[in-house]
Amino acid sequence: MNTQTLAARRTGSTWVWASTLAIPLLLVAPAIWNGYPLLQWDTGGYLARWYEGYLVPSRSTVFGLYLHFGEDSGFWINLGIQALATLWIVQLMLRVFGMARPSRLAAVSGILIVTTALPWLASMLLTDIFAGLSVLSLFILVLHGDKISAIEKILLFAFTAFAGATHSATLAVLLGLCCVGWIAQPFLRARIAVSGLVQGSLTIVTGAIMLLAANFALSGQLAWTPGGYGVAFGRMLQDGIVAQYLHDHCPEQRLKLCPYRNQLPPTADDFLWGHSMFDKLGRFQGLNDEMGFIVLHSLAEHPVWQAEAATIATAQQLFHVATGEGSDVWLPHTYGIIERYIPKQAARMHAARQQHRGIDFTAVNWIHVPVALASLLLIIAIVTSAIRRRRLDDLTLLAATVGFALLGNAFICGVISGPHDRYGARMVWIATLTALIAAFRHFADGDAPLRDDSFSL
Repeated sequence: MNTQTLAARRTGSTWVWASTLAIPLLLVAPAIWNGYPLLQWDTGGYLARWYEGYLVPSRSTVFGLYLHFGEDSGFWINLGIQALATLWIVQLMLRVFGMARPSRLAAVSGILIVTTALPWLASMLLTDIFAGLSVLSLFILVLHGDKISAIEKILLFAFTAFAGATHSATLAVLLGLCCVGWIAQPFLRARIAVSGLVQGSLTIVTGAIMLLAANFALSGQLAWTPGGYGVAFGRMLQDGIVAQYLHDHCPEQRLKLCPYRNQLPPTADDFLWGHSMFDKLGRFQGLNDEMGFIVLHSLAEHPVWQAEAATIATAQQLFHVATGEGSDVWLPHTYGIIERYIPKQAARMHAARQQHRGIDFTAVNWIHVPVALASLLLIIAIVTSAIRRRRLDDLTLLAATVGFALLGNAFICGVISGPHDRYGARMVWIATLTALIAAFRHFADGDAPLRDDSFSL
């Protein structure tokens, strides 16, 4: 072995170790800077699941158990898992695209850390980090299973199932992607293996079983996480549909909300989480049946209005991508849960910058929002170009997968909950990763011939 080869290997080894150590630390840099894992409005609801032993709307018991696992470490174990899972899946993505050089991993990871919400997601005690990662893990498992080892397949399967169980919206996006895959498979037999689709589909089943089992273990109820009607009701209230329904049917139906039909707040957040008549009427426990009744009957009575509202909400959600929503405000519920159930961490939590000075994401979003929107445009350009050329390669399949995931996420979150920046930011960074893979392939490997996985449609 000559001196030049030996030096190259040493350089490569240095890059590997530097990347392995530096990238996870940078991914949780916001939490390190904060002095405590970042919190969000919803964090308290997940933390309380272990202690309260009953189901509440939109709070996965699986994620609650995951947080409880890391409590004794001050939740740094959870952040370590999130950072290492991110590094692992990004590394796998580069490997299946033939770009598994340590310098490439360092460059791609560094750009994502600076230009996207990724480190803020990895540093937060929330399910959001798993939304985008699960799309990538499902993509690798279904379409590139032949390029990874058996152990990696098992780990990807378990990770995807767990990620789906942490949030119903994430599970719905993964289910939608599997459905698209089954529809496309007869036309793309050479690229989409039935065995891969079966494995991907089984992750959905496993995630659902995992959630039902956790709900039963903690609450004694073999039931899905509640809350669908409540959040859907909030979106319809915001669109004016609830007010119209109450105007048309009060007082003959004697609904609890009839006396308040002229006092409804303007937004879903004001109704569900502000100090509104929702509190007076018993919140979800007191109003869930009535909200479900109004949701179902409004769908039947105003289908065109509902369709128009759903289309607008989906379109708006695609462009709501700013970082930091829900973590830049006072979080009394989450603080109260930590003080009540984990009092030994209360002092450290209150001493953190987030609670002491707050976090201003204005400057961060000067970078994140333009990058996110440009990445969305590039995804459209890649797919459009492939359709025009009637040729499909692995990059186009990735862009299409990410595009469907973003569209599905926008539809599910926008239609049910209403457009929020948080729902877009937790997913759109995978579009930036796709853009980086495309850029490296074009500029760094532009002279290399296209691999045999390209074929005519």
